Amino acid sequence: MQAILDAIGSGFLSVMGFIGLNADLMDRYGLRFLDGVWVTLKLVVLSVFLGALLALPLAVARVEGGKFLARASFVYSYFFRGTPLLAQTFLIYYGAGQFREQLTDIGLWWFFRDAFNCALFTFTLNTAAYQSEILRGGIQSLPAGQMEAAQSLGLSRVLAYRKVVLPQAFAVGLRPLGNELVLMIKSSAIASVITVYDLMGVTRLAFSRSYDMEVYLWAAALYLIMVEIVRRVWDVLERRLNRHMLVSR
Repeated sequence: MQAILDAIGSGFLSVMGFIGLNADLMDRYGLRFLDGVWVTLKLVVLSVFLGALLALPLAVARVEGGKFLARASFVYSYFFRGTPLLAQTFLIYYGAGQFREQLTDIGLWWFFRDAFNCALFTFTLNTAAYQSEILRGGIQSLPAGQMEAAQSLGLSRVLAYRKVVLPQAFAVGLRPLGNELVLMIKSSAIASVITVYDLMGVTRLAFSRSYDMEVYLWAAALYLIMVEIVRRVWDVLERRLNRHMLVSR
């Protein structure tokens, strides 16, 4: 993570030096912006990772879960993909306060009273819905013979998914998963509206004190650098994981 921060910092200074950096403004808020980048990265990485863990059973439930589990998974995905992330964030952040006594009784208020935790929880649920649909599409795009061949070799259905189906589904869905990661980086700015001092939260704070629109240009440059790093990393992953397809062409 520190290497990513260093890359973002050096890229940011290069971009801002090219367009003409306000040195005084940078002296006052430069470190705060890097802190905001760190919070954004932490929020995005944790939510995408936890969302992936939740997306896996949701995707399998859509394909293999029978009528009840498949419908329950569909309703979950439909709700979180069909409603705005901002509304979901408000619902959890402000809604948790309505149940403070109940959450205190079950020992969960410590989690929901923290704005960062509420944003993390919301983003995890949201990205899990999108990732589950990507994985479901990847699984259903594979020929049925893949599962039949694995089972003919003596693999159980669980092992067949683990060894044969899911690795191919991940490879098929790699590019859409990368797009989801990019979207989460940009959507993470929503966390600033519930007092999380991520990159956009720090930007709003700096603007409220300086009234200099340049700080929003800084934020745009930093988001662009993060997205570009993800794009380049994903290009490398796609070439490595799908190199057998490139050779076959």
